[in-house]
Amino acid sequence: MSLTQPLLGRRALVTGGSRGIGRAIAIDLARAGADVAINYRRAKDEADAVVSEITALGRPCLAIAGDLSIASDVAAVADQTLNEFGDVDILVHNAGIASRGLAVRETTRDELERVMSVHALAPHDLTSRLLPAMRKAERSDVIFISSAEVGAMHANGAPYNMGKSAMEALAFTLAKEEATHGVRVNIIAPGLVITDMGNRLVKSMTGEGSEQLDEQNLFPFRRACRPEDIATAVTAVLSPSFAYMTGQRIGIDGGVADINQVLRIQSPQH
Repeated sequence: MSLTQPLLGRRALVTGGSRGIGRAIAIDLARAGADVAINYRRAKDEADAVVSEITALGRPCLAIAGDLSIASDVAAVADQTLNEFGDVDILVHNAGIASRGLAVRETTRDELERVMSVHALAPHDLTSRLLPAMRKAERSDVIFISSAEVGAMHANGAPYNMGKSAMEALAFTLAKEEATHGVRVNIIAPGLVITDMGNRLVKSMTGEGSEQLDEQNLFPFRRACRPEDIATAVTAVLSPSFAYMTGQRIGIDGGVADINQVLRIQSPQH
């Protein structure tokens, strides 16, 4: 094991890896020595840019298109990863979509199924298909990127709240099932992160961009969370230092677990 590249020799699949948190995770894993495959839905140019950045670091990288709300695409992503990239011993479930911010009474079954499919059903099916390969390794890891929202359960977000909650239920169950096979399973739960999704949330509540939050001194560390903060946490959990850890949920929120409450206080209508 290299001290500067603790993941050397390991192979990872990161879903939703073309931008935001997924992009940062993929690049950080490559810096730590892992070969990295990324899944993306539509952002081919951005996915290609991630591949270029990772190959420039001297690590192999593969981009695989697939809509994780479609079961056949989930199967195809798993099969293509194994066929073209070889066995995988790191799986990061990062892909996510926002719900439409409607009350339960206005939420359709199609909306619920769409969000639940990406956040819970796809991780279940993708993990299931990759587990035989992951069990072959001396150590494998499954990381679920959840959300601080699971602890808050704000109104007008039932599909998202349900999807992330089901994801965490899957993670805790999987940790118990797979420990004897050498597979570690852990959850990283970010608070607000400066991404496209985070920016839309902030703008809808305050009328401002999320980057401007740094100037308002709302956070204990005097800045909002960046994707790189989540990426370094993921890489740390995957390192040999955390080989004995499984079934844990780690909040990365800079001490602000309920950012919605902070944003409501700062919004113009308040």
